[in-house]
Order: sequence, then structure tokens, then C-alpha cells
Amino acid sequence: MSIDLTLRHLRVVVAVADAGGYTAAARELRVAQSSLSRTVQEVEHRIGVPVFDRTTRSVRPTVDGAEFLSTARRLIGEFDTALNHFEGYLAGTRGSVSVAALPSLAASMLPAVLAAYRQTHPEVAVSVHDGFSEEVLDLVASGAVDLAATVSTSVPASLAVRHVAADRFTCVMPPGHALAARDEVAWADLAGEPFVAFERISSIRSYVDGVLVGRGIRPGLVTEARNVVAVAGLVASGLGVSAVPSLVLPMMAFTDVVARPLVDPAVERDICLVHDPRRPMSPAARGLMRLLAGAGGQEFTAPAGVRWVS
Repeated sequence: MSIDLTLRHLRVVVAVADAGGYTAAARELRVAQSSLSRTVQEVEHRIGVPVFDRTTRSVRPTVDGAEFLSTARRLIGEFDTALNHFEGYLAGTRGSVSVAALPSLAASMLPAVLAAYRQTHPEVAVSVHDGFSEEVLDLVASGAVDLAATVSTSVPASLAVRHVAADRFTCVMPPGHALAARDEVAWADLAGEPFVAFERISSIRSYVDGVLVGRGIRPGLVTEARNVVAVAGLVASGLGVSAVPSLVLPMMAFTDVVARPLVDPAVERDICLVHDPRRPMSPAARGLMRLLAGAGGQEFTAPAGVRWVS
């Protein structure tokens, strides 16, 4: 058995039941009573049972009609809820957004912006995926995330890039190290020093190697580690000094490492937003992109050594 009914059919029957009669229902729906009556008759014909018992004084649901009305109310409610959700999606106030980011950005820069976004978009679900630069870019290119916050080195030409911030490189060292007595540390001072380096897959490593190799600076014995926490622990234990961007310093706060700005030259890494212009973005994702892109013109705090770019 196949019953062919429209949403209008359901709304008319529910309106008659709620109003307790045709006249009041027609007035509420702003249609002619004769048209409303024909619609109810059409419903009864299509479902094969009467929906209402009609008397000169009242219109009441039959037993079958009461069951039909229960179904009709549920379907109308589901439809209205879904449509309301879709309207929110179009307005950017509902839906979901996924962001990939370097761990340092996910921990230090994104939280304040995402908190502000949640204030104006409380019904948008946001997910953050952290990883190394290559992993982050792969997530964008594959469409697994809407956008990414990463550094601008080696971003494929097929992806759109927008510069939003910069953070300065800093020397970190164990307490009591000779360089800790200085206000600033020159890159040349790292020559011969035991050094704790990030693995080559890290975007930080490419920046540091670029300066050291470009200036002919050769550190001493190098110890490698994969993540910020490991580098911090190794430095604090006296295995060497390291050069890190300022954004990772809050992630090293569990140790007692000493940080000093690196100079001659002062090196910054560019932080950017990346998305695939070939993939349409949802209104909610576009809203977050605008907020991140405009963060430099708002009062979002950033750790020392980090600046938003207007």
C-alpha cells in the first residue's frame, strides 16, 4: 500500500483537529472553508479511512484518525526541525567546521579565536586536528578538513594561502647555562653548542636549518626529538640548547627552561590560513575563516613574541 500525501495535507488535518472544526481552521490557515474541507476529504480518500467524526456541533478524530494525527504531528515536527536546521546552516549559525593546525597553533593561538567564535555560533560544532605541516596540508588537500592554520613553507600552489600572524624564534636552554646571562642570544652563539633539534618532518626544523646552514653555523652534538614536550624535557635535562618559535614556549612551561630572543638575524615564521579554493566552504566555515583572517584587527591576545597581522 502506498499513500501519497503532501506536507500541506498533513498541516490541514492537524489544523482542523487543533481548531476543533473547519471554520476556525480555515480562518487560521487563511483559506476558504470549502477548499479546506476538500483537502480533508482527499486525505481520507487516500488513506482509506475517515479521519474525523463530523456532527453539526463538533469535529472529532476517529480512532484511526487519532493514530494518523499522531503520525502527522511527528512528520511535521521532523520536517520543521530539519528545515530550521538547514536555515541555520545557510546563515552559518548551525553545522560543523573542521580545522587542522600545527600543535603549537592548536594550543596557543586557536583557542581564543575559537572561544570567540563559539560565543556567536553556539550551535556550530568545531573539531580541531593537530599534526605536522605535511599532515595538516594533506588534510586540506583531501577535503578532510575545511581549513588549516599552519606555516607558509611548502604550501602547494593549488591551495589558497592567507598570512595572519608571525612568531619570532627564541633560544631555549637549561637553567644556569652561560647564554642565560644574556638578554638576547645571537644565532652565531649556537656554534659548537650541544643542540636539541626537532625531527626533519617538523616545519620548525626547516626554519632552523635554513638559518644555521645559510650562516655557516655548526652546532655541537645534535639530539633529535619529534615533539615540543620531548624537546623541552631534553633541553631542561641539559642535553643542549634549542631554537624554537615563540608559540611553543607556553607548551614548555612544565619545565624550567630559560628563553632568550634570537637575534642577528631576528627570524620569524609566517603563520597562515590555508584552504582549497576548488572545494566549496559551508557558511559556518566561511565565518570562522573571516574571524581568523581578521584576528589582527581585534583584541585577541597572543603569547610574547607572537603578533597578529592585520
